[in-house]
Amino acid sequence: MIIGYARTSTIDQIAGLEAQLRELEAVQCQKIFQEQVSSVAVRIQLEAALDFAREGDVLVATKLDRLARSVADLMTIINTLEQKAVGLRILNLGMDTQTPTGKLMLTVLGGVAQFEREMMLERQREGVAKAKAAGKYKGRKPLDDALREEVVRLADSRLTKSKIARQLNIGEATVYRILSAKKKNRQESET
Repeated sequence: MIIGYARTSTIDQIAGLEAQLRELEAVQCQKIFQEQVSSVAVRIQLEAALDFAREGDVLVATKLDRLARSVADLMTIINTLEQKAVGLRILNLGMDTQTPTGKLMLTVLGGVAQFEREMMLERQREGVAKAKAAGKYKGRKPLDDALREEVVRLADSRLTKSKIARQLNIGEATVYRILSAKKKNRQESET
């Protein structure tokens, strides 16, 4: 089955969505998932299209930026499709993962994504080293025991993690980290 996916970032982009739908219909998509949502938001229809696709199907998008927000996001989508033995076709690039050229393009994109990630990590390491040499790098501030105990107490009183974070003026990730460490310590002491 040929499955189409169309997306625009806002509901004001009606003409853009209609153009995508026409292109998807022209390549004989039998089922089309469409949404008008930013690429950084949860894309419910994309998730539905990925869930719907079965072995031997092909997912079609008109443009790469309509499907993925970044190379890393694209690689995640492609990996999901590959695991299900589903092809991917991007119309404006002429990319089709069911052809040797399409597979080559996919490999090149994967290499670019890996290179991009490694360069970012290298720049980050250089920045940290430079900051340490200048005495400006402190790392993450250690959490005091009183804060840890307060987070656990509030969590035990059934307060949500986001409310705990707001109440204690800390990041939600810090709340998750404290509670995760507590859970891990409890599991280790039980074994």
